[in-house]
Formats: sequence, structure tokens, C-alpha cells
Amino acid sequence: MKDLWKAVFYVLCGLLGAAIILVASSPPRGGAITLLPPPTPEPIQVHVTGAVVRPGLYSLPTKSRVQDAILAAGGLLPEAYSQTINLAAFVEDGARVLVPYQPTATPQAIVGRAPVTELLTPESSQLININTASQSELESLPQIGPVTAVKIIEYRETHGPFSTIDEIQNVSGIGPKTFEKIKDLITVEVTP
Repeated sequence: MKDLWKAVFYVLCGLLGAAIILVASSPPRGGAITLLPPPTPEPIQVHVTGAVVRPGLYSLPTKSRVQDAILAAGGLLPEAYSQTINLAAFVEDGARVLVPYQPTATPQAIVGRAPVTELLTPESSQLININTASQSELESLPQIGPVTAVKIIEYRETHGPFSTIDEIQNVSGIGPKTFEKIKDLITVEVTP
């Protein structure tokens, strides 16, 4: 009986060894795993306006810079005031890149183009009166686009004229950061 158990044991060990050799030598089952490159991010949309050849809405790759947006719009016009633009800044989806005209540029000097306003700087002698300014005048301020300009006009029509420039922060969309950029460019002068 002892010899029988030995024989059974050796047979089982032989079968187990043969199974291990068979599994180890057989080709792998299934297909090879193919690694795909990461998905390409969607392009961003940037609105380029002002002193460029073709103002408009442009699709740019993510991590594009202001320079890329200006080149997409055909480049700068000769009357562009590019000293105030940071060409190396990154642009975000939905951003507006405004290329100002030189302070001496006038609508008559720019034939065939939309009317322009003078470049606004803190040193400008003419401040924008937020109680009487038109939408286009308000849009010439940094960080103020068409939607915010309309909100400013609606606010003053609903609540009356601003008594201080600080009150413009009550308008939806104008926070402390935007106010810091425009406070030296606006006034609340009362006109007769």
C-alpha cells in the first residue's frame, strides 16, 4: 500500500510539473495593450479687438500667449500702441485681448475702421465720467467689456448717478481687482 501511495504521489507531481511547464511555455492569451496618447485639449476662444488687422474671435491652442492671439488676428496695425501690452502673458478661454491705438490716433486718421477712443492712461487729462459715459467709452476702460459696460449703464439708470467712484464696485462684475485698474481713469463729475 505504501508503494501505491508513492506511485500516486509521483504521478500527481509529474502531472503538476507538466501542467506548470505547459502554462509557462504557452503564448500569452488576449491582445497586446496599446497605450494611447493623452487626449488633446480643446482649443480656447479668444476675442481680439482694437488695433489689429482682423479683429474677431479666434480659436487658439491652450497655453497660448497674447502674441499668438495678435498673430491670429493678422498682427498689429501701424497705429497700434503695443508698449502697454504684455505679449508674453497667457490667455484664457473667453479672454478679450484689446490692442489700444496710439494716443494720437483719431477716427479720421483710420479710414475704413471702426471708431476708436484714445488710449486711457492715468496721465490722461480726460477722465471718463461714469455717470454720463456711453457704452463704447466704458468699454475703453481696462477689464470692462460690452456686458459690464451695459451693467454700469443699467445700474446708474436704476439707482441714479454715482456719487463716488467707489460705488462702481456695486455693479455686478466689478470687484476690487477691476476697480484698482480703473479708479485712476474714471470720475463722477456732475455736468450742468
